[in-house]
Amino acid sequence: MKEHTTEIDTAKPKQPALSTPAFGWRFSFAKVGKLAGFSLCVTLLSFLMSCVWQWPLSPEQPTSGTPTVLAAPENAILTPDEKINITIYQKTSPAVVNISSTVLSMDMFSNVVPESGSGSGVILTPDGYILTNAHVVEDSQQLEVTLLDGKAYKAKLIGGDVSKDVALIKIEPGELKLPTIEVGDSSRLQVGQNVYAIGNPFGLNSTLTTGVISSLGRTLKARNGRLMEGIIQTDAAINPGNSGGPLLDSAGHLIGVNTAIFSPSGSSAGIGFAIPANSARRIAEDLISYGRVIRPFLGVEVGMEINPYLAKALDLPVKKGLMVSRTVQNGPAALAGLRQASKVLVVGNRRIPVGGDIIVAYDGQPAESADRFINHVEFKRPGDLLSLRVNRDGKLLTLSVKLTERPR
Repeated sequence: MKEHTTEIDTAKPKQPALSTPAFGWRFSFAKVGKLAGFSLCVTLLSFLMSCVWQWPLSPEQPTSGTPTVLAAPENAILTPDEKINITIYQKTSPAVVNISSTVLSMDMFSNVVPESGSGSGVILTPDGYILTNAHVVEDSQQLEVTLLDGKAYKAKLIGGDVSKDVALIKIEPGELKLPTIEVGDSSRLQVGQNVYAIGNPFGLNSTLTTGVISSLGRTLKARNGRLMEGIIQTDAAINPGNSGGPLLDSAGHLIGVNTAIFSPSGSSAGIGFAIPANSARRIAEDLISYGRVIRPFLGVEVGMEINPYLAKALDLPVKKGLMVSRTVQNGPAALAGLRQASKVLVVGNRRIPVGGDIIVAYDGQPAESADRFINHVEFKRPGDLLSLRVNRDGKLLTLSVKLTERPR
């Protein structure tokens, strides 16, 4: 009988395997040690870099307690236009002043009440002559000028020309030499040219606005009803308080005196007006030299402006022109042979002097507006000649008139 033998496995029994996590990473003490070592190295490296970044400390940098504030770079990048703006403001703003005026008025109970107003001005001479608008200082009982540095001075009115809205006042700075603005030539301006206005709008002193010349040769009515010609129009923001301040060109020269705005709301609407510097300078020079404005004298009273309707109604020999109603006896026009009206026609409620010479041109310009004719004459000086082309009873004559100074 065959013997049955059973084999017994004497090898070490197998241990059951650990289950693998669902995310597929097998736990390992070696890997954990490597990760901890890497984190420690990164932390140490960051600490060393921060120490190197902050060393050495500058004298201005606080060592503790105060947070560091980064300053703007010293050499900020400026555009060419910005550099011009800054240069003009720094150069001219010290010569722009604030003018405060006190006017006495009556209230509803007939009590005298002082009212204050303000405007701007331009220092013309180091000894204290200041150019401004006539409407800024008119009827004022007291004037005070405040400089950019805050110094205040009492001022006196030297004189002015209401028809041109220009006035000159004077302060006494003592030995102090005041900064000034150079006067430019306003006859060479062009539309589109950059301009700069400095003034005290709404009491905000030394305010700069910029723009361009929008138009030239505008006309405005002065407060006395006279027509101001050659006015500069600009879109530089001009507001109440800017009146009397300078309008400047890109060289910092005075080219105009800001005088008015066109605005339904009373604030800047992009349409401002300035008196040409040439006109203002002439008035200022007369006031400084003579204490008054030197005006030429023609000795003519212009009656009516002729239009085609009036010419037909009165059976006149021309359709346009200026009727001479009166000449001053022994005046320049009378001595030159200009004839005044010889009779008066009554048309409705109007009395019209007729029968005299009709001015149809002056110095080669057509005579259509009485205001323009008067402005042309006033721009001349005593001793200048004025050429008049006149129609006398249907015949054209040329008269040469030598102007004199207007009697005072």
